[in-house]
Amino acid sequence: MVHTLQSFIGGRWQGKEAATALHSALDNRVIYHTHAEQIDFAEAVHYGRKTGIPALMKLDFQTRAQRLKALATYLMERKEELYAISHLTGATRPDSWVDVEGGIGTLFAYASMGSRELPSSNVLHEGPAMALGKRGGFSGTHILVPRGGIAVHINAFNFPIWGLLEKFAPSFLAAMPCIGKPASATSYLTEALIRMINESGLLPEGALQLVIGSTGDLLDRLGGADAVTFTGSADTAAKLRANRNLIANSVPFTAEADSLNCAILAPDVTPDDPEFDLFVKEVQREMTTKAGQKCTAVRRIIVPRQHADAVADKLRERLAKVVVGDPSVEGVRMGALASKDQQRDVAERVAQLAQGNEILFGGAGALKLVGEGVENGSFFAPTLLLCRNALSNDAVHDVEAFGPVSTMMTYDGIDEALELAARGKGSLVSSLITKDPAIAAYAVPIAAASHGRVHVLDRESSVDSTGHGSPLPQLKHGGPGRAGGGEELGGIRAVRHFLQRAAVQGSPTMLSAITGEYVRGGAVRESDVHPFRKCFEDLQMGDSLLTHRRTVSEADIVNFGGISGDYFYMHFDEIAAKDTQFGKRIAHGYFVLSAAAGLFVSPAPGPVLANYGLDNLRFITPVAIGDTIRARLTCKRKVDRNRTDDQGRGQGVVAWDVQVTNQNDELVASYDILTLVSKRA
Repeated sequence: MVHTLQSFIGGRWQGKEAATALHSALDNRVIYHTHAEQIDFAEAVHYGRKTGIPALMKLDFQTRAQRLKALATYLMERKEELYAISHLTGATRPDSWVDVEGGIGTLFAYASMGSRELPSSNVLHEGPAMALGKRGGFSGTHILVPRGGIAVHINAFNFPIWGLLEKFAPSFLAAMPCIGKPASATSYLTEALIRMINESGLLPEGALQLVIGSTGDLLDRLGGADAVTFTGSADTAAKLRANRNLIANSVPFTAEADSLNCAILAPDVTPDDPEFDLFVKEVQREMTTKAGQKCTAVRRIIVPRQHADAVADKLRERLAKVVVGDPSVEGVRMGALASKDQQRDVAERVAQLAQGNEILFGGAGALKLVGEGVENGSFFAPTLLLCRNALSNDAVHDVEAFGPVSTMMTYDGIDEALELAARGKGSLVSSLITKDPAIAAYAVPIAAASHGRVHVLDRESSVDSTGHGSPLPQLKHGGPGRAGGGEELGGIRAVRHFLQRAAVQGSPTMLSAITGEYVRGGAVRESDVHPFRKCFEDLQMGDSLLTHRRTVSEADIVNFGGISGDYFYMHFDEIAAKDTQFGKRIAHGYFVLSAAAGLFVSPAPGPVLANYGLDNLRFITPVAIGDTIRARLTCKRKVDRNRTDDQGRGQGVVAWDVQVTNQNDELVASYDILTLVSKRA
């Protein structure tokens, strides 16, 4: 019996009647149906707003990051169930790895980044605060807060798991309930993922809904607090972007569209260089991974004219070794396209590209398949074309065959290569393969103007390179122009995309209360208990200590120089120092830092377990022999990361604002010190 897929709307699974048949990419048999029942998108939006948002707002950034980690762990333990279904999309095991474990890995990455970089609240201070008046009573800063809306994520067919999770992770951290809409052709894999997520019980109610089939009037029901992201074709992106309701309500719309990405073999590389083989290998891999169904795949191969034959020979040799067929058969290295529709579309695009160009490998009738019953599958042969007049051939820069298809084009000089690269009218990624740093320094800024990411490959980077076509959670994914003009991923910046930025003005005391982070000039609390003697729960933002004073002597400078080995003339040469802007010998900056620590540290064992870093260190005013310094230590920020020590006691991170001043109350040094602080037993 063929299973009918269901949507998950309003906290329940909906859909029983079969509608559109979905076929296996391997043999074209019907494996699933979409459901015929229309979705009540008013219910979906209401559920997200009234149930999802309050449930997410009960958690803070740190707690949501912990939920992401728990979910990633849960899914990783059950990944084989997803691999088994992914096989039906025509994907090989390595292809599925990118989708399945790549998606789960993105959850892990955002859980880690969130725990390191986000506060234990729902207000992210985007400082530093700045004084707006001469007397210190009026300051301003920026904060980022949850938008109070829902996120609609519309995804393409090629990555039914990664495509959803890479959008879900940052929007979940930003407290936005998500409505995911996968492309129908492979939506059965996304449905399996959502069922698994629901079974985990790890997400708050209303955090994630699923649409199988059309989005209907969903976009017409969104408001200015909501957001829409889209991955797919540039044509579809343009249609969705023009939705009257999205325009009228200024709903943020982010598109990541297919693009004609390129790989450039720089003129300094010869067939005898390791970079030459790296280039050929990279291109072949990008042509055949996921059967070329990647928005980041290499579509244009840009090579020096004098090396065109050598590149063509090497590529043909590698492509000839690619075994195509059922991925479950040992030795198969490339599977099928996602559907018969996709197969027909690629064939039509290849026919367009072939006009006036040469087919060097592949084409009609070139396919030899491995496996039983694959004759009716959605397979397409790896196809390599050659364009000898790329500057005057618009098709190779406009027509994309979304499959295992690439066009090689020749150039004379690096400027012509870069001109060809830019003819793609905006791409997600370009690769430059070179052994010459000077060429990279010249070419990359030019290529970066029309590409969202530039991948520079040489023998040194090849040992760790993740490749041309691999978006990483830490780096921006997206590109200008044809590529959609949007941004995804890029570390915590992706979370910021789903938050609302606001400027805040007020007194330092008010800004401290609003941001949850001490702002200099704000009210502090001093007590007989040293701040380092307080456990994490007992510390409050603004707890402060003003230390006793210390006068700096010549012996301090001499002794510090002897310990550190720093005999810089400004500290030891009286005559040379007189000729400087300071006019005299001054103390080492790091001596001032060390002396300040001596002033504010409480030496006995206590809740403060470790100092693991300094932020924002600045030396403002020089300290001379005879100057007297003191320090003010203030609890600036607390982040409960729910860590435990060997005894099982909880821990949190405390950032302390440190101001070191001299006898004239002038600021001489300024920094944040980060400490690990234990909780009460």
